[in-house]
Amino acid sequence: MGSFDVPLDDERAQLDAFIEEYRGAVERTLDGLTEEQARRRLVPSATTLLGLLKHVTWMQRIWFEECVGGAPRQQLGLVPGPDESFRLSADDTIASVAAAHRDACAAARAAVAGLPLGAVVTGHRAGPRTLRWVYLQVLRELAHHCGHADILREQVLAD
Repeated sequence: MGSFDVPLDDERAQLDAFIEEYRGAVERTLDGLTEEQARRRLVPSATTLLGLLKHVTWMQRIWFEECVGGAPRQQLGLVPGPDESFRLSADDTIASVAAAHRDACAAARAAVAGLPLGAVVTGHRAGPRTLRWVYLQVLRELAHHCGHADILREQVLAD
């Protein structure tokens, strides 16, 4: 079910649908690519298609497992900051990073299950946030990085 299939008066369902669409979109940017293409650096930063998926996985774990769930990032085994979250290890593959992304999405769904959008969550370092704020932040980040991924994929396929 896409965001256009959800009743307009159901804010939570609409937000869930948009997030799911972007989760799928960023993962699909790796479809049909080789490992080399997924790792190819086309910009001066560490941003690659595979690195973008690794970063959005990290980002969702920060917002849903740390901020909503209350588990510190050290306990979650997460790198401390966003710059490190793009970096690929020799063991990272399209399959392994995509599996980690799907696991993070499942953990995110579990973390918010039963919580109203107005619920105040307290696990973020900057202080309390409402779940609605977290949803909007995650949606903003996913949309932002989907745009990056679309452009990188276009460049990779043009080579």
